[in-house]
This record gives sequence, C-alpha cells and structure tokens, in this order.
Amino acid sequence: MLKTITAIVAGALLTLGAVSAAPMGTVYTANERDASISQVTLGNGQTRTIKLDMAPHNVQVSPDGKLLLAVGMPAMGGHQQHAGGGQLQVFSTGTFDKPLFTLPVGNHPAHVVTDLSGKHAFVSDSEANEVMVFDLDARTQTAAIKTGKYPHGLRPSPDGKTLYVANMKDNSISVIDIEQAKETFRIPVGKAPVQVGFAPDGRQAYVSLSAENTVGMIDTTKHTLVTKVPVGRTPIQMYATPDGKQVYVANQGTSKLPDDKVSVIDPSTGKILATIKVGKGAHGVAISSDGAYVFVSNIESGTFSVIDTASKQVVATHKVGAGPNGISYQPQ
Repeated sequence: MLKTITAIVAGALLTLGAVSAAPMGTVYTANERDASISQVTLGNGQTRTIKLDMAPHNVQVSPDGKLLLAVGMPAMGGHQQHAGGGQLQVFSTGTFDKPLFTLPVGNHPAHVVTDLSGKHAFVSDSEANEVMVFDLDARTQTAAIKTGKYPHGLRPSPDGKTLYVANMKDNSISVIDIEQAKETFRIPVGKAPVQVGFAPDGRQAYVSLSAENTVGMIDTTKHTLVTKVPVGRTPIQMYATPDGKQVYVANQGTSKLPDDKVSVIDPSTGKILATIKVGKGAHGVAISSDGAYVFVSNIESGTFSVIDTASKQVVATHKVGAGPNGISYQPQ
C-alpha cells in the first residue's frame, strides 16, 4: 500500500556534452534504501517519487508499457526487513499513485520479469530456491519452479520460450522451459552469478560473475559457457543493444569501496570497447527501445546515469530515491 507521495521536481542534476536528440520515455528505479519508486520523465526531467510500505529491490515495465511491477520485502522506517512476507506490487504507469493489486511472493523475492505477452510474471525467490509464476489477469500464482541455490536475476529469451535464471550460490544458470514451467538445463558458469542477458537473436546469453569480475558468454544452442570477459569490480546487471554490437555492464564494487564504471563489451570479439564513469555503486541497466541510450542506476549516489551509446558518454544524471537498485524503461 502507498504511504506518501513526494512533490514533482526537476530531476536532471547534470548534463554533459551534446546529443542529436534528447532521450524520451520514462525511467523507473526501485529505491530499496528509502522504500520508494522514482518515475523520471526523460523529456522534461520531471521526477516523481512515491513511498511504499515495501522496500523494492527490482522493477519491470510490462511489454505494453501499461504496468509497472515491483518486488521487495516489507519496510519499516524506510529500511528493508528480512522477516518474510515478500510482495509483488503492480502499478498502472498511467496513474502511478498506488498499487492496483499486491500478491505475496515468498520470503526473499529478488527480481521480477514478465513473459512477452505481459500476462504472466516470474519472481525469483532466493530463500525457497524457486521461480514463482503468476497470472496477472487472474491475480493468482500458477506455478513454482525449482532452480539452483539462491536464484536472483532472470530474463526471458528473445523468442519468449525460455527463462534464464542466475543462481548466485549454485554458480549456475537455470534454463526454464516457460510453457512446461520446469527447469530443463542447468549450466555451470562461475562464481556468484547475479544477472543474465541475451543477444537480440537469442543465440548468445551473458551472465555477470560478481565474485570473478567477469561476464560469461554462453552458447544458448549448446547450453555451455564459451568464454569469460574481464570487466570492472563486482559486475551486476548488463544489457545488449538492439543491434547486438554492444553489451553494457554495470560494475558496483562494494559498499565500502564502490565502483563507478560501466564496461562496454563487443560480444563478437570479447574485447572492451569503452569504460564509462557513472555514479558510485553502478548496479542496474536498462536501454531505450532504439538502443540510443543506456540507463544505469547508481546505488551509493542515489542517481541514475544516461549514456549516449553513439558517443559512449554520460549525457545526463538524474537524482532519485536512496539506494536505487532495479531500473526499467518505458517508451514514450
């Protein structure tokens, strides 16, 4: 349930360089440290932050742009509580004032995504070692799929047939058949995988190996790890551009020694094309529909950075709530 709503303010803190066209659309951040979600309208920089009774760890805009899904733990005094009672809260992006409905999602929800239709949601429960499946129209849970230990980040393949899940304490990825609602493969990848991503054609997948400071590249047809690419300290999330030529990786570092770099990988060669300085504690990654801009949440700075993929430079920084983790983009 919603508690309070902040005033709408100008959100852009800093603008650097020149770009051919300003980014449009809306960015949402899950601000875990003050139990809030921020909504930033890119065209004018207006920021709206709503307070919740849940400390959201991850957010996801539905494929049609009409819904915003958020998962997290109950919050007391603005801080996350690890006492069970995780929630999936579903908002209308049109009103964005209070949840349309809330569903229980286990004791330690991590990430939420939908299928390509937007009718079903998948939530990783790190405590139960499973992915929970929800019918959003019926507002009910329909399945619980067992995974490796401590499932965290997850994303569907471009064809919508499979779901890849990063199992942090199992050093593996669970490959889930969405139609059958079961794990069909488990791929060993390396130490502490946090999140996964896909090439646009689905033939290659990526996984951040946070304890190795590398990103693993996976052949999805053979279900095998092919190579690892060294990146910055403690890589968390990554996203490929729509043309498949670049993969943007956020390197978070630690709370005492946060990293503030984004590594840009050429997936065809495994080489680093650029290293971009953003805010402290780079964590979440989202991308505009045309691939012109990448958005990176910075946990320790309480901001997100806007990167122009042509120049590979930060062109704007927006202030949001405290401890932004998950980030999602809604086209205009």
